[in-house]
Amino acid sequence: MFKRSPAPAEAPQSPGAVERITSVLGPGVVWHGSVSGSGGVRIEGAFDGEIALRGLLVVGETGRVTCDNVRANAVIVAGAVRGNITTQKLEIRASGRVWGDVITTAFVTDEGAFLRGQIRMEENVDLGLEAATPTASESTDPDTEPEPVPPVTPPDKPNPRSSVVRRRKTATQETGP
Repeated sequence: MFKRSPAPAEAPQSPGAVERITSVLGPGVVWHGSVSGSGGVRIEGAFDGEIALRGLLVVGETGRVTCDNVRANAVIVAGAVRGNITTQKLEIRASGRVWGDVITTAFVTDEGAFLRGQIRMEENVDLGLEAATPTASESTDPDTEPEPVPPVTPPDKPNPRSSVVRRRKTATQETGP
């Protein structure tokens, strides 16, 4: 009479890959200024300024952020944020507090979370972040390959690769015209 549907082979994945944290503003640290770039940032201290990240921003339980507008691909709030948030995905944990308006495509909240402001759900959110530009060391010509980096050896040991190169040079110098 009642049939069980077969169990799914895999749990559904979230739409975007979660980036790992690459930088931490620890507890007890107070920072005034701006954070921009790509990568994951965790704030456990106090931050006052501008945040524009291509990546994940985590405001930990001891974190306090004051910004006019926080912009990041994904934002997780377990501490306090005072300012507007523009993101593709916002998660406010039970200990999280947000005072400001939110523009997002996905919103998750735990029971006990606090939000004083408006939420505007959009199909697409333009974060207004610049595309990554190549650094001076990166080549912009797609036909050129980067030079290989020789391995680093301790100073007390000779580099076996460099001795091979020397032998080749001396061999070609002796047999040359």
